[in-house]
Amino acid sequence: MANPFILVLDGIEDPHNFGAILRTAECAGVTEVIIRKVRQVQVTETVVKVSTGAANIVKIRKVPNIAEAIRALQNDGVTVVGLESSGSIEYTKADLNLPLALVIGSEGKGISHLVKERCDYLVNIPLKGKITSLNASVAAGIAMFEVVRQRMV
Repeated sequence: MANPFILVLDGIEDPHNFGAILRTAECAGVTEVIIRKVRQVQVTETVVKVSTGAANIVKIRKVPNIAEAIRALQNDGVTVVGLESSGSIEYTKADLNLPLALVIGSEGKGISHLVKERCDYLVNIPLKGKITSLNASVAAGIAMFEVVRQRMV
């Protein structure tokens, strides 16, 4: 695949978030979603329902170790970008029109330390209010459609 768009979920725990992320991923043309085999919500009846069936359409790959999966992606020429509030680049200013894996962290903890270190770089979504974080599925959706926007230009 010339320009893959892969989504890596690092420990999403809420089935509603996972389902919403899968629905958005399908709409955004994500080619594959990578999740942990353990310590991550799996594809359940709730996930399928919330995803409106996207869980049955989008390719979902379960891996034992996200950091190792990232290393393999990088070895295949995929740039790995983590979405993190501490990211040094605003998400709209990063080049996302390349073979890409976008990493979304868990609802409470964000991207794990080792996975964050493995990312090529981290991007952020600037927040203007008093609350310091977005829901994981909302943040994922914003970032996924920035990839779509950049690839349509």
